[in-house]
Amino acid sequence: MSDELIQRVRSVIATAQRLPLEKVTIESTFEELGIDSMDGMTILFAVESEFDISVSDEDAKSIHTVRQMAEGVEKLLAAKSSGSATA
Repeated sequence: MSDELIQRVRSVIATAQRLPLEKVTIESTFEELGIDSMDGMTILFAVESEFDISVSDEDAKSIHTVRQMAEGVEKLLAAKSSGSATA
């Protein structure tokens, strides 16, 4: 996973939650950051918009950490660039 991708995901989460960027680390859990399910939806929409991807509801339910969010974005971007994702 690239540092650029991690930084973009961290930035989207920090901006959406109005948190200082340094508080949002790759190891942070949403619980540690005070992110509840409604906040999670806001973040999900922001991430989808930032990266021009679509996260399935099923995948979204399994994301509980910044790392999981970044890994999910990376996987969707890889699928999109290989042409296996349909819009």
